[in-house]
Amino acid sequence: MNYEEIKSLTGIPKKIYNELSKNKKVNTFLKMSNIMAVGRLGYNDHGKTHSKIVTNNAIKILKILYKKGIKPSFMKDCKGSFEDSLVITIMGAYLHDIGNAIHRDIHHLHSAYLSMNIIEEILKKYYDEEKAYQMTTEILHAIYSHSEGIMSLTIEAGVIAVADGTDMTKGRSRIPICKKCYDIHSVSAASVEKVIIKEGEEKPVKIEVILSNEAGIFQIQEVLGEKIKWSGIKDYISVYAKVEKEKPVFEEINF
Repeated sequence: MNYEEIKSLTGIPKKIYNELSKNKKVNTFLKMSNIMAVGRLGYNDHGKTHSKIVTNNAIKILKILYKKGIKPSFMKDCKGSFEDSLVITIMGAYLHDIGNAIHRDIHHLHSAYLSMNIIEEILKKYYDEEKAYQMTTEILHAIYSHSEGIMSLTIEAGVIAVADGTDMTKGRSRIPICKKCYDIHSVSAASVEKVIIKEGEEKPVKIEVILSNEAGIFQIQEVLGEKIKWSGIKDYISVYAKVEKEKPVFEEINF
């Protein structure tokens, strides 16, 4: 992945992203998240690469929604700018999984309290105190609500939840895989070849998933489908799947 959206960042969003990516505490938490999630529990990557993929895809989805006339929540409710919402999205996406360093169970809550001081420290360099605190709560909401079962209440949070679900190409499943098993989980996880995010026609955002075989539909439903269901932005997202070399067109998947 070339992280084109991250590379296109400028101004304060770029500075804040660079601070996050170089922050010793953040990098250590991400490293420990992989020791816990991958090494001890058998999940796939929940470390720095996952953070970058989710951040990149979240930026892309947010930009598409804004281009299509859907105003981010911080702009609408707090009179912020699109740049402010972009910063909220970047920080929430990058930090959403660091709580795995504590435990996979309720990791969304662990991520929120581990992130708070990091977020405040960085934001106070660029914003006045009140605005920094406002943005902190929005970021913490996005982190807390990225897990299934908790409804995202802002556009920014929903974007992060959906972006989290898009990191599911083969070798990167969000579902724990038994390496010695040959079941629907393992077959499906190995079937997702590519995920493409683009502007849609009927709905603002179109996600295309290219599969090597139809077993990948299970992965789409269980991973991306659940994220979309709880994102609060379900009405803005369409998902299409195509089995590579078997079917010439994408077929829409309804959740």
